[in-house]
Amino acid sequence: MLFQILIGSGLICITIVIQVVFIEIAMKGLQKHAPKFMRHPRLHPPVILLTLSTLWLLAGLSLAIWVWAHAFNLLGAFETLEQSLYFSMVAFTTLGFGDVTLPQDWRLLSGIIAANGLVLFGLNTAFLIETLGRILESND
Repeated sequence: MLFQILIGSGLICITIVIQVVFIEIAMKGLQKHAPKFMRHPRLHPPVILLTLSTLWLLAGLSLAIWVWAHAFNLLGAFETLEQSLYFSMVAFTTLGFGDVTLPQDWRLLSGIIAANGLVLFGLNTAFLIETLGRILESND
């Protein structure tokens, strides 16, 4: 049990760092390029900036899911990488179909990955709301 908690905690730390790095890159990109977009008369800057930010954050979430899938694969929790990836995606998004489940030896990780997904989705939501607020503020 303690080993599962340690593994899960380590994976959460890794994925949070990954997502924070993606957010930092997005912030720097917005600071650098948003003023140019905001001045362009033909573009609809909020749509473009939010779309690009969202896609970038989604790439970070995808990487986090792959980190979990790789960990499940290394632990031998599933027979194939596809099963590991599928379970990671379903658990990370808290969808939890239940058609693919972790073996009993690793089942605590299913709750930990779901908590990880909730934290990262919340972090991304906060960033996108702040970004939208700043875009709309600069539009006025």
